[in-house]
Amino acid sequence: MNKEVLMVVESVSHEKGVSTDVLFEAIEQALATATAKKYREDARFAVSIDRESGSYDTFRTWEVVDPDRELEEGEEPNPDAELTLEEAKEKDPSLEIGDFYRIPAESVEFGRIVAQTAKQVIVQKVRDAERARVVDMYSARVGELVSGQVKKTSRDSVIVDLGNNAEAVLTRENLIPRDSFRIGDRVRALLVEINPEYRGPQLILTRTTPQVLIELFKIEVPEIAEDVIEIRGAARDPGSRAKIAVKTNDGRIDAVGACVGMRGSRVQAVSGELAGEKIDVVLWDEDPARLAINAMSPADVKSIFKDEDTHTMDIAVEEDNLAQAIGRGGQNVRLATELTGWNLQVMGEEEAARKQEEESLGYVNDFMNLLSVDEDVATVLVEEGFTDVEEVAYVPIEELNSIEGFDSEIVDELRNRARDALLTREIAGGTDGTPAQDLLEMEGMERGLAFELAAAGVVTMEDLAELSIADLLDIKAAVGEERAAELIMTARAPWFADEADDDADGTSEAETSAEEASAEEAAADEASADEVPVDETSAPVDEASARAPTVGDHYG
Repeated sequence: MNKEVLMVVESVSHEKGVSTDVLFEAIEQALATATAKKYREDARFAVSIDRESGSYDTFRTWEVVDPDRELEEGEEPNPDAELTLEEAKEKDPSLEIGDFYRIPAESVEFGRIVAQTAKQVIVQKVRDAERARVVDMYSARVGELVSGQVKKTSRDSVIVDLGNNAEAVLTRENLIPRDSFRIGDRVRALLVEINPEYRGPQLILTRTTPQVLIELFKIEVPEIAEDVIEIRGAARDPGSRAKIAVKTNDGRIDAVGACVGMRGSRVQAVSGELAGEKIDVVLWDEDPARLAINAMSPADVKSIFKDEDTHTMDIAVEEDNLAQAIGRGGQNVRLATELTGWNLQVMGEEEAARKQEEESLGYVNDFMNLLSVDEDVATVLVEEGFTDVEEVAYVPIEELNSIEGFDSEIVDELRNRARDALLTREIAGGTDGTPAQDLLEMEGMERGLAFELAAAGVVTMEDLAELSIADLLDIKAAVGEERAAELIMTARAPWFADEADDDADGTSEAETSAEEASAEEAAADEASADEVPVDETSAPVDEASARAPTVGDHYG
């Protein structure tokens, strides 16, 4: 090997950013491979190159192994490249298992074949080094927007050139439905993952997550980068509609107006980057109810009822505005639900009032039955926001004392009765008050209701399935007949599934029975054909009496 090779190694190292040691190791590996091909394939060789002069030495090597070791499937002892410990000790007493014994061997010339092998190894090493460099370069940028140029498109993905020999991939599921890119187009996307083991582009991009929307607003709205405006949440239906909630840390600045921009310039820039996605910018509020009202924009909310236990809000809108509030395919309410983190139920004003009245009446009946109080006292409790005897039993006493018309004597009596009711319910249930997992996870079941049912002895879905509507209303009147029926039918769903399976299993038996019945009918027809015909001279049959009787016929 001459100085020219050393110059090539130095040049490739600078151009590709690969250390000279990696390149020298590649050449050493190529020389060792060429030497093994010249002698015996099973023999092993090692080559050492002098980094200064370019000269190299070749050695034949044997690994010291344990003769009693367990061989892997398909592996066989290789005496051309292995020595037992006993054999190794005879050659060099200092050798141990795992060491290598080596002797000088004749070096091969660095000819055309060796150079070809070395080139292949070097190309692979350079490729691996470049991939490692890309991983190092972008590992700290996961979660950030990156920009690049479309290099290649296919039905399933888009390859993006990010520069510096870095490529990223946008798979079909990470593209907005209306995205249509051609080679050379500029594209912005969020770096979500780096996969060093992936054979193709290691950088995974997306354009569909809410974080993409947030990062684009950070670019378009300087006040966000300056922490004057804060983005508190975002929800998207990629390519169709999105909602983003913002708040200001400076009372002099309108957060929504700043994000929308003059004549909508800022929000339109973000929308254009996302294939025309319509974006609602709403004001964040720490009060979940106010946030829900803002999130339902552009719908006009008339009233809202919040249930902390079930993390649900019933939102009432005008009947004429109901379709807009729900949105196409439920899109508006779905995005508002995602943005607020609450389960939002949108309904017309009449339905909301009826539902509220039914629930309030149910709570009143519960209190009358469980606390043995009259309707007036129960109504006051409901109007003050109490929905369960547990709240009456353990809420801070100041809340009850603050109710107009309630003195300390009434409050103490109510709390004692509430605790007695809870104890009675616990004993009657005969359980620890914890519902089974299947009841908790049942569709339509609320956690608070599940615990109330468990306290009354209804622990599993099977227990609920065996109840009648009246039984369920006795336990929780506030559920209402319609919802009670829905819950019971959901709990009974496995029964019908089992019946369907039984019907499927019995199909073959039914087919066999049908075949047998058909055979019997055929035999009966043949027998009828052989019978003696009826004598036509027999007594005549009255036609009126022969026909089947119908409504209106008279007998006498």
